[in-house]
Amino acid sequence: MTTAIHARIDDIAPRIRRIAAAIGARPELGNEEFFAFETLTEALESFGFAIERHPLGLPTAFVASYDTGKPGPVVAFLAEYDALPDIGHACGHHLICSMSVAAAVGLAAAADGFGGEIRVYGTPAEETKGAKVLMAEAGMFRDCSFALMAHPYYAYERSGSSMAMDALRFEFRGKSAHAAANPEDGVNALDGVLQLFNAINALRQQTRDDARIHGVITNGGKAPNVIPDYACADFYVRAATRAYTDELVRKVRRCAEGAALATGCTLDISNYEFSYDELLTNETLSDAFTEALVALGVPETSIQRGNDHGSLDLGNVSLQCPAAHPYVQVVDEKYALHTIEFRDAAMRDRAFDGMLLGAKALASAAYACASSPAKLAAIREEFERRIAERR
Repeated sequence: MTTAIHARIDDIAPRIRRIAAAIGARPELGNEEFFAFETLTEALESFGFAIERHPLGLPTAFVASYDTGKPGPVVAFLAEYDALPDIGHACGHHLICSMSVAAAVGLAAAADGFGGEIRVYGTPAEETKGAKVLMAEAGMFRDCSFALMAHPYYAYERSGSSMAMDALRFEFRGKSAHAAANPEDGVNALDGVLQLFNAINALRQQTRDDARIHGVITNGGKAPNVIPDYACADFYVRAATRAYTDELVRKVRRCAEGAALATGCTLDISNYEFSYDELLTNETLSDAFTEALVALGVPETSIQRGNDHGSLDLGNVSLQCPAAHPYVQVVDEKYALHTIEFRDAAMRDRAFDGMLLGAKALASAAYACASSPAKLAAIREEFERRIAERR
């Protein structure tokens, strides 16, 4: 059946290339991906998928489904299509969504053999307020047998881990005064932010190697001769597990509270983006994707071990159903993600070739798992064990 799957992807390849090129040429920020939303839903509908638009009230989210009408597994492919500010699709999300669409359509060619349902989840705003977080909280992945997506990169890489993350905003409020004439009447909000940075810098000495705390001052005052009555800093607090991230967040909050106490400021702490949980890669599912790559001619020796690439809202999905997030090579130069060089290379024919190979690997891996009761059982057993170990 993999021959039929690959043939179907070859049939639709010209259209998938056009979709990727069109979305890549019209980058849209998270929750504003209206062109990508219309392009993807129109394509999936034409390929025979039923479309649920705007789940949870999200204006650019969707769930597309191909239901065989027979009992069987629920296979999910995840699509991301938001761009980065200023530099556009420098993370290759135009390739991610196109790859998932092609994989789902290809798998549908063999779906009658195993029954069940194929879904494509359109998940906006991965770079900021990832919709997968809200979807996971609403239980939208709980009935999925497994979820797959692949990320473009300069190398082939197994699905690895990601860091749990909280995005914290610290707003200090003081009292304005003339910095030369009557500084004694002021309460310097910027001093509160600076003391926060000093306290966090000291805290870093006592954190584990798998943790990261990094921030910027987003507002530090307007003029040097005016004591700032407002200052703000945004931080990301990350760690390998949600439990340790929560522990660090408590410590960072105490750093801020101490800074406010020391400077006489009042303090407001809030989350300015959604919290991401760590990715629990399902190794059984990941192995199936690696085997599919090798069957497509990728040398096994060229597939690197899974690495940590920061934080992903897929982590929240991986706590609801088995999931994997491998990387596929779409450029031959060692261009880092989130760079202009990667953005430009990801719009070339070489990148589209890699995207289509990735789609074939996704569809082949999904078929190998969905059509095998033994593999489905192994995937579920591993998932339940990992979730139990995490508690």
